Amino acid sequence: MPTTETDEHKALRSAVSALGKRHGRTYDREALWSEAAKLGYLGVNLPEEYGGGGGGISELSIVLEELGAAGCPLLMMVVSPAICGTVIARFGTEEQKQTWLPALADGTRTMAFGITEPDAGSNSHRITTTARKDGTDWLLTGRKVFISGVDLADATLIVGRTEDSRTGRLKPCLFIVPRDAEGFTRRRIDMELQAAEKQFELTLDDVRLPADALVGDEDAGLLQLFAGLNPERIMTAAFAIGMGRFALGRAIEYARERTVWDAPIGAHQAIAHPLAQAHIDLELARLMMQKAAYLYDAGDDAGAGEAANMAKYAAGEACVRAVDQSVHTLGGNGLTREFGLASLITAARVARIAPVSREMILNYVSHQTLGLPKSY
Repeated sequence: MPTTETDEHKALRSAVSALGKRHGRTYDREALWSEAAKLGYLGVNLPEEYGGGGGGISELSIVLEELGAAGCPLLMMVVSPAICGTVIARFGTEEQKQTWLPALADGTRTMAFGITEPDAGSNSHRITTTARKDGTDWLLTGRKVFISGVDLADATLIVGRTEDSRTGRLKPCLFIVPRDAEGFTRRRIDMELQAAEKQFELTLDDVRLPADALVGDEDAGLLQLFAGLNPERIMTAAFAIGMGRFALGRAIEYARERTVWDAPIGAHQAIAHPLAQAHIDLELARLMMQKAAYLYDAGDDAGAGEAANMAKYAAGEACVRAVDQSVHTLGGNGLTREFGLASLITAARVARIAPVSREMILNYVSHQTLGLPKSY
């Protein structure tokens, strides 16, 4: 694994940074999405033969991080190209690839991702959304909650479970559900967090899907599921690092200029040291994110799983600390709309909570990495 970025990655980072700065904190989501797609950034991780850039999660995470650092992150990048695009590229049929990948790459279509359920939370083994065969069709029934951007998406990649004919046990499978499918309804969740991408509860009431709605092999659902969840964690880390960098940049600029006594407040160690610590934490989190992306792009799913969880944990913690310290540096100004930091106090917590809580990541590391026994 390289410890420094390639010239190509540096050029990509610089170009996306320039795009982000043109749009800024008051960005229009649709306009930015359209321009990012036109420049090839949304599909940078997707195969070239289907209209993508031929890169990987390493490149896509750079795009999201730099947009976040400019104050205009596109949260649907975590879902549409990273999770759904990756799963379809790796496991979809040729027809599914032809139908979805070029459109995901050029931004003309988006896809949401539905896994979380009201009674399952982080325990994917308790998912109750089930699919049963009816002739050659599938009938999908269940509920999902906290699903991002369903109102914007043309379809949702739903995680359900089918019965194994050999054992009778339920196994995870992935289905593409069009937004206008009969029996597929959504209810917007009233969130305190204000974001361009809204959250929804979904109900699937015997949604009839053709056989080709199933993605990949019915017997390889768990492998396919985690092939999407690892990029999700890596991209969440990029989202958090970008947000932390944006907040820190505002605080540094303020600390350089704000003078209360005889020198700028940034000259005082009580101000300077916490900001330096926040910068260090963000840089360390980025290194783990880059390691996770490198392992995933190299095809090491097991190694990427461990690193992606660690990267998400480190980035979430670093983001919260950076935002808190930045707001504190500005004092009362940190709570004004002018500086654009107050809303990040809530937004920064997203990276601690979603798509998996920091406590579940600590469980993962203690069990999978350290070999400690489970309590559940």
